[in-house]
Amino acid sequence: MTAPALYPSLHGKTVLISGGAEGIGAATVELFALQGSQVIFLDIAREAAQRTIDKVVIRSKEATSRGGPTVKTPIFYFCDLSNLPELQATASNILNKHGPVNVLINNAAATGRGARLDTDNVTPDAWDFNVNTNLRHVFFLSQVVIPSMREIGGGSIVNLGSITWRIPSSDTPVYAACKAAIMGLTRSQSKEFGGSNIRINSVMPGAIATERQKAEVLTPEYRAEVFQNQSLQRDLVPNDIAKVIVFLASDEASGVTGSSYVVDGGWVSDP
Repeated sequence: MTAPALYPSLHGKTVLISGGAEGIGAATVELFALQGSQVIFLDIAREAAQRTIDKVVIRSKEATSRGGPTVKTPIFYFCDLSNLPELQATASNILNKHGPVNVLINNAAATGRGARLDTDNVTPDAWDFNVNTNLRHVFFLSQVVIPSMREIGGGSIVNLGSITWRIPSSDTPVYAACKAAIMGLTRSQSKEFGGSNIRINSVMPGAIATERQKAEVLTPEYRAEVFQNQSLQRDLVPNDIAKVIVFLASDEASGVTGSSYVVDGGWVSDP
């Protein structure tokens, strides 16, 4: 496996990632760990979380053999991000136990069948589930973490959006609304906290071939549709997104804030 690009500014930094057990989140946990960061991640998938940790341990041996930075084992916290009191309590506990957070990655989202409801089939409960999972936690996790970034003189937040509202998709109105709101939140908060040297950016993935997407969404018909729209004629994978997230968190992107980076393989859509 190709060694990742290394960003010395991330060595020893504390990185908090929501939804880090699978998919893009797991790839992001791994890449930050290989930077020598102390990664802490939240999820409800205990078994998947342990698999992610085990993979980092294996890759850390490879990194050490190449003379790379010392890799710290990621720390997992079980947390239902749709439960606001639980999220706030868990985040506060992390700050008390591990100290200030340098980098926050708001990654968790509901992207499977639960998010794929057209307008006729959206119930109030489905609305609440989608908004709480895809948008509310982004705001309130940032609200808990940002004061610790102020205390240490700055930090970096990366919010995960999506191209669904930009294409636009016709079967995910609530999910698309949440992801469009994340772009607005990113721009607004980047202005609000720029004076505290806190950079806030977003990444907007296209169709990403995570294991969950392969199982629930990525049928041969959907893959054909994706390739019809993408310029790159290959599946995009979680690591394609994680590499951009890690770059935005590093000092190599020290002048970048309030921006949204599209990683969709060149999807044909309106600008």
